[in-house]
Amino acid sequence: MTMKNLIAAAGLALLGAAPVAAQPLGIGTMGQGTSGYSMGAAIASVFAANGVDALVQPSTGTSAFLPLIDAGELDFGIVNALEIGEATAGQYAFEGRPLNNLRMAARLFPFRVGVFVRDDSPVQSVADLAGQRVTYGFTAQVTLNRVLDALMATGEVGADDIEQVLVPNVVRGADDFAAGNADAAFFAMGSGKVSEVDAAVGGVRFLPVSMDEDAIARMQAIVPQAYVQTVEPAANLTGVDEAMGVMSYDYVLIVGAHVPDDVVEQAITVLHDNQAALAEAFANFSTMDPDAMYADIGVAWHDGALDAYRAMGQVD
Repeated sequence: MTMKNLIAAAGLALLGAAPVAAQPLGIGTMGQGTSGYSMGAAIASVFAANGVDALVQPSTGTSAFLPLIDAGELDFGIVNALEIGEATAGQYAFEGRPLNNLRMAARLFPFRVGVFVRDDSPVQSVADLAGQRVTYGFTAQVTLNRVLDALMATGEVGADDIEQVLVPNVVRGADDFAAGNADAAFFAMGSGKVSEVDAAVGGVRFLPVSMDEDAIARMQAIVPQAYVQTVEPAANLTGVDEAMGVMSYDYVLIVGAHVPDDVVEQAITVLHDNQAALAEAFANFSTMDPDAMYADIGVAWHDGALDAYRAMGQVD
């Protein structure tokens, strides 16, 4: 199924299927071209095929759409484990304004991020980023500054060691890289935008992350939820030409406390029962474990999600 068809399907329920809500559920995501958007489109298409009417609603960043979910103006959202923890605790970008109405719905899969350069770049390692023009700032995705800081720490490079190319989000950063305004850009592996940039500049490659214990310790001192895993080349991983260590952390589906329990329970059951369809729509869902959708990360779970996981035997 093409992404165009996915997007079209995202807003439609299967003919004859009764929606579980009076109006389509809104799924907040990052902008088109990002992995977050692709995740949301895949989820919405599977929802639609199983009687859950939903629409993907992209925005400039999580800092923009999380408050909308908290206020009941959106229903679901795609975020990472760092962002939901910070938002509910009122930390970093949400300092002094905790979003108390956000709830966990599902653990999705490990999310892999990295810094890519042009194929002909002399930069071969994270340590080589010192003195280079690197996308940074991310005013609409402020958590990503800490993620990039943690990644660069594996090569003992700090924010002051690079020439910061200030951008509001990763999509703008990728565009600036393609335009020649940056030597390296931070992005998620497996994203459509990376493939677009790869074609535009004649090839890109991600920089490997060290799997040395000291390097990992430096990374986790900044982002405790992160870990390093080995990734092999794959058709959907543009810029990964050989096995390499990459920085990873979990992506999750969140939901507003205002969404009825039965709606959330049905939505979670649909995701659990349709992992293959999710993976067909967006390849990264191939790493999703339907039997590990519940995980305690210190954030409150929606009662409807807990009802679903009890029925599945994932929680007592």
